[in-house]
Amino acid sequence: MLVGCGSGVERRDNVDIEQYSAKQIFERGEFELERGKPGEAAYYFSEIERLYPYSDIAKRGLIMQAYAYHRAEDYENSRSAAQRYIDFYPADEDAAYAQYLLALSYYDRIDEVGRDQELTFKALQALRTVIERYPDSEYARSAILKFDLAFDHLAGKEMEVGRYYLKRQHYAAAINRFRTVVEDFQTTSHTAEALHRLVESYLSLGLTDEAQTAGAILGHNFRSTEWYQASFKLLTGQGLTPEARGNNWLSRIYRQTIKGEWL
Repeated sequence: MLVGCGSGVERRDNVDIEQYSAKQIFERGEFELERGKPGEAAYYFSEIERLYPYSDIAKRGLIMQAYAYHRAEDYENSRSAAQRYIDFYPADEDAAYAQYLLALSYYDRIDEVGRDQELTFKALQALRTVIERYPDSEYARSAILKFDLAFDHLAGKEMEVGRYYLKRQHYAAAINRFRTVVEDFQTTSHTAEALHRLVESYLSLGLTDEAQTAGAILGHNFRSTEWYQASFKLLTGQGLTPEARGNNWLSRIYRQTIKGEWL
């Protein structure tokens, strides 16, 4: 046995692995996983792919390779192995898991990227593939939850930049960010604040029609929130009320909310 004391492969760097069967190498990979060495496990699983490329156990080794690399936080190699599995075995029962691992290779790095949201967009695309291609798989529900969190993350980044501009009185730039949240991320947890920040920004620019309309949308959809209370106070403090006025992008959204077509 490869995992036996003194009777098999004990270290990968002092053994000719080619003398062992695919089953023995696979078992060594499992052993390395069990003892908390996923990087070592990935090596053994990858050797099965190299030495026995057309065997059934090579297929199992490939999906385990993707999993082990992910456990080791080697996301590039995990994604590469998962993609090979999808390419070689698209109809296999583990293809859904391979796609899910591929999505996780982006998703689990979202917090590392600061203001660069490229990985978040890639995570969303890969998670959407899990949801749409494998809707009945056990991974679809988890993918939906992670998709919503990643989507919320993108909206949060827009809000962060918008607040930065608002604080420095760059109102036009701030409005563009908050508008993106209201138009493209309406289902996230940031919409109410985005509407309030629009009230603030438009009032600062003297654009009262837009400010009142943003307040009306806020009141229609989020009346019980602190953001509506804050906007109501700002508007009434200037003798204004939350109501749809004018013919602008916010008034069009207001008409949609009244018809029940939004939120």
